[in-house]
Amino acid sequence: MVTAGVLAAVAVPFLADAYTVSIASTGIVLAVLAMSTQLLTGVAGLPSLGQAAYLGVGAYTAALLTGAGITNGPLQLVTAAAAGAAAAAVTAPLLLRTRGVLFLMASFAVAELTRTIATQWATVTGGDDGLHTPPVTVWPGAPPLHGDGYTYLYLLGCFLILAAAVGLLLRSRLVLTLRAAADHETRLAALGHHVQRHLLGGFVVAGALAGAGGALLVAAHGYLSPGDLGLDMSAMALLAAAIGLGTMRGAVAGAALVVAVRDLLGTPTGGHATALLGLAFLLVAYQPAITARLTIWKRSRRS
Repeated sequence: MVTAGVLAAVAVPFLADAYTVSIASTGIVLAVLAMSTQLLTGVAGLPSLGQAAYLGVGAYTAALLTGAGITNGPLQLVTAAAAGAAAAAVTAPLLLRTRGVLFLMASFAVAELTRTIATQWATVTGGDDGLHTPPVTVWPGAPPLHGDGYTYLYLLGCFLILAAAVGLLLRSRLVLTLRAAADHETRLAALGHHVQRHLLGGFVVAGALAGAGGALLVAAHGYLSPGDLGLDMSAMALLAAAIGLGTMRGAVAGAALVVAVRDLLGTPTGGHATALLGLAFLLVAYQPAITARLTIWKRSRRS
């Protein structure tokens, strides 16, 4: 099934028009951010509404590298991931003091603060006017990736590498500890595990993944502004993670679904695609309660 999905993704630029390819590129960026969010929300039990902050740090890092004449895509990717990890390490001591809804709101506050800094620091970020960036190159001396199809294939290759790395991470002791912390943090600490240290590790990895997504965002659009770091970006990533029901494959599929609804159903629904996403968010959030009530109703009908 995974192989079929990869083959279908590779075929997109050969079968679809330029608009659909650009939407698919956006879906890849959101899929990376959704995996970052899933690592916190679905694995560590820390619902995050602020991964766009680390996406933004990585994106501006990549954009500033292009301004310095460094257009090598893989180098931008690695540097942006390091910047996202560093930003996560700086903010983690504050955020990891909270849990549950408080963590959700604190992460949102960090994202909004990051967006505000990007807006006000116009001499570096371009402010609301944003930054235009040239196409990336795959290796030194190679021609820039002009054309939506070539850029999409580059993004897809980077995504597959990141997804493989996440797959290996999910088999690590760190992730096992994060899952245990989500289930019963107090018991894990009583067994002698350094819970905060492991949560910090998971948080930094999630920040690195989001930072890498920022580099892909710049490569995909050739433009970056504070609007790319808004609440809607974090909310869509959280929705995709929630649709994924705790799995990375599900988060990726959720990201594809969210982007398809937002960008492909806007016209057929009269511009109400955002309302559909909001309804989907509510259905996912209340799915356990709805399922429980339906089960009770079915049992009552049988009796």
